[in-house]
Amino acid sequence: MLTTSVILYLLIMTPILLVLGVPIGTSICLGSTLSIFSIMGPTAPLNAANRIFAGMNSFALLAIPFFVLAGNIMNTGGIAARLINLAKVCIGFIPGSLMHTNIVANMLFGAISGSGVAAAAAIGSVVLPGEKKEGYDPKLSAVVNIASAPAGMIIPPSNIFIIYSLASGGVSVAALFVAGYIPGIMWGLAVIAVAAYYSWKMGYKTSVVSGWGLRAKIVWQAMPSVFLIVLIIGGIISGFFTPTEASCVAVVYAAIIAGFSRTLPLSKIPGMLLDTAKTTGLIVFLIGVSAILGWVLAYAKLPNMIAQALLNFSDSSSVILLGMMVIMLVVGCVMDPAPAVLIFTPIFLPVAMKLGISPVHFGVMMVFNLSLGAITPPVGPILFTGCRIARMSIDDVFLKMLPFFGALIVTLVLVTLIPSLSMALPTWAGLVH
Repeated sequence: MLTTSVILYLLIMTPILLVLGVPIGTSICLGSTLSIFSIMGPTAPLNAANRIFAGMNSFALLAIPFFVLAGNIMNTGGIAARLINLAKVCIGFIPGSLMHTNIVANMLFGAISGSGVAAAAAIGSVVLPGEKKEGYDPKLSAVVNIASAPAGMIIPPSNIFIIYSLASGGVSVAALFVAGYIPGIMWGLAVIAVAAYYSWKMGYKTSVVSGWGLRAKIVWQAMPSVFLIVLIIGGIISGFFTPTEASCVAVVYAAIIAGFSRTLPLSKIPGMLLDTAKTTGLIVFLIGVSAILGWVLAYAKLPNMIAQALLNFSDSSSVILLGMMVIMLVVGCVMDPAPAVLIFTPIFLPVAMKLGISPVHFGVMMVFNLSLGAITPPVGPILFTGCRIARMSIDDVFLKMLPFFGALIVTLVLVTLIPSLSMALPTWAGLVH
């Protein structure tokens, strides 16, 4: 009877608060605290506070503010134009090259900054006016920018993978980072495939950078920024530093690059630090309140109940995995990736492990899946950002988004059902066995 009341408090109170417009972190905290109150009585607030502190008290969490700060330094330092020029050199020979340039630049910028929203805003604001001038369909251009931006959330370094590592009880961040490369590149290639079809259908032209001297200059200017990814991942794989230490190295490296290139005005530093603090505070608070939620779910044995229901539904691991993916696709439409990872990892990961699925593979599937939610209404932060940059409404772009959704869902199914796409690189690097 007590377990039933705990579940009812949690499942009723939290959605009601969300509908009333209460922020998701606060809703989870209040709903979970009320559930604890039904168990422990007047000591519930103290126990909730202790669990929030315990959830935040992790050395691995230090990586998040430093990666966010490194990304902000690079963002503020005018890196977008250099990456766009590099993308033109790499892919300018394909018809519709400005759209493909947008995609590749979003992948690079998102990987460096760790933020799909930042990629959609920074790259989109530079590329979209040029595409309009060249006669590209403005709606299609906006959709390509939106659809490609989440690739950087999967290509490391990725804060979502760090959050998943904590929620899963300590899955190797290094293994998750390396495992994200192939699925992240597949995301970009899926968007390129659809964009190439539209480019062929509409007769868009190429945009080749002429002259080997100019190409070499563009590559030279962009290499210091791109090398940040090589430095971080190479250092982690080689064991030279941990992911947390890598985040500090990223800040120092980004600051040195900004200093030598003189692209970071001193007047922007206070705002940049404030933005870093706000972003970090939001993420860490969500992690803290998720610790209360996790305790309540464990007490109510809800993960075990859901696991048993899924295992009873089918004997096929593929069917169960696809079922979980469908649930998370729906969840991603109404919830940001970070809280969704914190809430659903303790529920679904035990099921996956019972099926013999590697927690690294499952983490990549989950992050890929929930990244789709970032471009899906009604919540989709990248969708809203991309529409704002393009000065369009969601209604203007939604129909043109559908082919890209289709290609990305096919890619998600491949990543889900073919473990080697996620596991080949971390296995080769000796990060998993």
